[in-house]
Amino acid sequence: MRRGGFLGWMLAAGLGLSPAAPGLANTAENAQAAAIDLLTAIDSLGEARQAPDQIEALTRAIQAHEAGLSALREGMREAALREAAVARVLEQQQAQVSRVLGAMMAVERVEGPVMMVHPQGPLATARAGMMIADVAAGMQAEADRIGTLVRELRDLRAVREDAVETLASGLASLQGARAELSQAMADRRELPPRVGDDEARMLALLESVRTLQGLAAGLAERPSGTASELPLFETARGRLELPAIATILRGAGEADAAGIERPGLVLATEPGALVVAPWYGTVRYRGPLLDYGNVVLLEPGEGWLIVVAGLDVVYPRAGEVLAQGDALGLMPGGDPVADEFVRADEVASRSETLYLELRRNGQAIDPADWFDLSGQEP
Repeated sequence: MRRGGFLGWMLAAGLGLSPAAPGLANTAENAQAAAIDLLTAIDSLGEARQAPDQIEALTRAIQAHEAGLSALREGMREAALREAAVARVLEQQQAQVSRVLGAMMAVERVEGPVMMVHPQGPLATARAGMMIADVAAGMQAEADRIGTLVRELRDLRAVREDAVETLASGLASLQGARAELSQAMADRRELPPRVGDDEARMLALLESVRTLQGLAAGLAERPSGTASELPLFETARGRLELPAIATILRGAGEADAAGIERPGLVLATEPGALVVAPWYGTVRYRGPLLDYGNVVLLEPGEGWLIVVAGLDVVYPRAGEVLAQGDALGLMPGGDPVADEFVRADEVASRSETLYLELRRNGQAIDPADWFDLSGQEP
């Protein structure tokens, strides 16, 4: 084989290797940080059991669990994607690396004196030597890069295996926390002062209404009288948090598959997700309503009404005054096992529907103007 042609082929085989596929920045670090947050949430459950206000502490612990599980699942997905990308790169490079190694072995089999002679003279010999040096440097760089990819692949697999165990522990802990919160709510002894009066008035009002708008208008005519005791609702415009970790399915006025339009937000949540009060307010009604399922009507100020519908379990009683972040209830659905939780993508896993509406003097207002929807895509 002619020396120049051989070196040219070897350069094409070796230095023409494609670069590593770009990875997600800090993928392993993101998954590990999410796992640490979830473990912290699990630890907080023990503290919640000893807290003076057990209901509030359990509520915060459940929120921390749900946020940690969501972040960990996302981190695990990123790690799995990066792991697959690295594995593909290594597989693609395997054949090319084998060809280059074969070329280098062929060079080693050429006798020493022949290696030092080029048919076109000393200048060509010098150039050939430079080409050999370039190939050697390129091969070393490629070997270093492949070694880095192999180590990254090993680390990603280890992170994913550890994360699966943490995820299973988190799901079990979350299930226990939800059960403890439900029990703590059921064990309450004190009734709020306006419970009896509000429930009697609500029953009479419910018998006379046929729509949510009619109920909202009726409540607007009969304010609870607690507005002066609450923080001013108008100051919360644009700053309210959604009542659950959720994804927006439809915005106000958007029709569903059946062509039905509603003036509120339709949200997708995880099964069994905790739902909390987005602002301070008095519970005007809690229970089933028309085709909305279980509903909580929260009065955050005179003339205002926040409608949260679609719950399975409802905690507060009519007449209770809630603080921002107090538990309203749980969404329908059971607790998934770890492998189901990981396999389902974020949209598919959020299979329960929560409806959120805002009304002023009985008239619906677009909640998007009041809730912080940054990062959401209606």
